[in-house]
Amino acid sequence: MGELGGRRILGLDEAGRGSFLGPLVVGAFLVPESRLPDLVEAGARDSKELTPAARERAYAALIKIGSARSVALPPAEVDRHVRRRQLNQLEAKSFAGLIRELDPDVTYVDACDPNAGRFGRHVAALAGTRGEVIARHKADRDLPVVGAASIVAKVRRDRAVAELSRRLGTDVGSGYPSDPATVDFVRAILSRGERPPRWLRASWSTMQRVMPRPPARPLEEFSDDRRGGARLRR
Repeated sequence: MGELGGRRILGLDEAGRGSFLGPLVVGAFLVPESRLPDLVEAGARDSKELTPAARERAYAALIKIGSARSVALPPAEVDRHVRRRQLNQLEAKSFAGLIRELDPDVTYVDACDPNAGRFGRHVAALAGTRGEVIARHKADRDLPVVGAASIVAKVRRDRAVAELSRRLGTDVGSGYPSDPATVDFVRAILSRGERPPRWLRASWSTMQRVMPRPPARPLEEFSDDRRGGARLRR
């Protein structure tokens, strides 16, 4: 492995883990070690610190420096793994697949497991790589190569959500529960009482906060109508 001029360094991160709709995107950014200092100048950092426009600008600069890859995991697949308590495993398998594809000398991963070292070892075992795999918490904030992967994942997820808005002919927002536009949109969809569309996640506990509530029972149903009815307690 490796190439003239230094080792090949890979960063891995995800975007959309906690969203209501759209894919969970796993992003990868591969760069020669000699180009690592250029990443910060290109705008590599935790994508959550950047506006959508700034992410797009950084993305355009980064792909002139290294190689970007991503895997989009659809909501149905994410839901299946959440229900089995295997979401971290799904991410680990996706990270491992990108490592096998890109064959880096060293990989840095943003760890979703509370035990970062354990997560790194698990990803390395799944990948079957000869290279080193280092998992850290907040790696997207602290390591520019992982920040670059974060931008790749976020930009490609942003584009997928924008395409969903275009197809539906309405603004679905960012897709996250912190976005009022998304919450209003999801509430409106669920209030129809139809089968949830395939681009909507159903497994998140936060989804319960926006689920339409059943109609309230009329107060008269709780009053004593002198026919053995229940009395309203005060």
